[in-house]
Amino acid sequence: MTTEYHDDTEDDSSSFWNKDGPPVSLSGVSRFRRWLFPALTATVILILIIALGASNTRTLNQLWSVDKSVSNLTESLGVVQKLSTDAAKEVHRLKFAVESNKDQLTSVSEALKQLSALDSISRTVASLKCSLERITNNGSVGDGCCPLGWDLFGSSCYFFSRTPLAWDDARDWCNGHESHLVILNTDEEWDFVNSHATGAFFWVGLTDGRTGKWEWVNQTPYVMNRRRWRPGQPDSWTNHGLGPGDEDCAHLHSDGRLNDLHCSTMIRYICQRHSQRS
Repeated sequence: MTTEYHDDTEDDSSSFWNKDGPPVSLSGVSRFRRWLFPALTATVILILIIALGASNTRTLNQLWSVDKSVSNLTESLGVVQKLSTDAAKEVHRLKFAVESNKDQLTSVSEALKQLSALDSISRTVASLKCSLERITNNGSVGDGCCPLGWDLFGSSCYFFSRTPLAWDDARDWCNGHESHLVILNTDEEWDFVNSHATGAFFWVGLTDGRTGKWEWVNQTPYVMNRRRWRPGQPDSWTNHGLGPGDEDCAHLHSDGRLNDLHCSTMIRYICQRHSQRS
C-alpha cells in the first residue's frame, strides 16, 4: 500500500501571503484629531469674545464719557437758564427802580429849587439887615454886617453850628456858604471864639492830613503853640476804632484848647467869612 503525500499548497500560499504585520494603533491619532478642531474652534471663539469684550468696553467707556458730557452740558444749560432768569429779574427791578427814581429826582429837583429860593431870600434878608443897620447908624455899618445867625467880630462873621458833622463835611458846608472853617491867628480871635464855644467840641480849620504837617484850610502853615493845645496833644492816636489813619483834624475842646481827633468824628463846627461892608 502506497502512501501519498500532497502538499497543501493552497493553505500554505494562503497562509504565506495573507500573513498580517503587527497592528497599527490608531486610537491616539483619532483622539488627537477629534479634539483638535473643537479646541481650535473654542480658541477662535474665545479670541472673538475677548476682542468683542474689549471693543464693547471701549464703546461703553465712550458712551459713558458722552453721557457725562451731555450731563455736564445739561447742568451748564440749567445754570445759564437760571442766570438768564435772574438777569431778567434784575433788569426788571432796575427798570422799576429807575421809574421810581424819576419821581424822586423830580422831588429832589423841586427841593433844590426851593433851597435856591431860600438862599436867595437869605441873601436878600442879610442885605436888608445891613441896610437897616446903615440907616440906624446914619449911613455907616462900622466894621460891616453879617448874615442872620452869624456873629460879627472885627471884620469877620462867625457861625457856630448846632448840628454835628465830620470834618470834611463841615469844611464843605462852610465852603458852600461863602466861608471856611475858622482860622485863628490872633489872641483876640481865640478869646472871641472860646467865649462862644465853651461847653462843646467844635471843628476848626486845622489839619495835618494833606502833608503830615499841621496847616490851616487855606494851606498856610500853622506855627505850633503848645499852650493852645491840651497836655500831651496832638498825639496822633491810632486806637480810635474809626477806620484807617490817625487823628488828622483839630477841634476846640470844651475847655477852649485844641485836641486832635479822627476826621470822621461827628461834632459841631465853626465857619468864618468876611463881613459885608457898605
